[in-house]
Amino acid sequence: MTEVISNTSPALYLHRAGKLDWLPSLFSSVWIPEAVLRELREGRRRGYDVPNLEGLEWVRVVAPQSVPSAWLTLDLGAGELETLALALEHPERVVLLDDDLARRIGQAAGLTVWGTLRVLLSAKEQGLTPSVAPHLARLEESGMWISESLRHRVLLLAGEGQAE
Repeated sequence: MTEVISNTSPALYLHRAGKLDWLPSLFSSVWIPEAVLRELREGRRRGYDVPNLEGLEWVRVVAPQSVPSAWLTLDLGAGELETLALALEHPERVVLLDDDLARRIGQAAGLTVWGTLRVLLSAKEQGLTPSVAPHLARLEESGMWISESLRHRVLLLAGEGQAE
């Protein structure tokens, strides 16, 4: 089974969609860097609906050895920087990222990058849900922006849409 490193937004959106528990069903090991915990703690302090990953036995907090200094000038948050750094140190793991710049950096570095929507597709493939459509709606209701073309593509990949 695949191992994964998650950034903040995939954990946040899956939590808000009520499907955070899919992660230990889809992955044999779930790592998050300390910066992700800090971002979630700050969100909770501000009153947002965020998951408490510290209380989950299937989540392991792992610190990267270092963050490339050149990345510090990029428009990335601390969670994205540490997630990418940890993924570079463990390239055999899938890395969960939703931010476009972070995803492009990860892909350029040769990492296997998934987003929250890929998790939905995998959950359907693994029989965790019969349909992705209602989960797409929940993700949008929780604040995730999904373009119409991306929605259409995801539904086609899930076998729930029609080709144009």
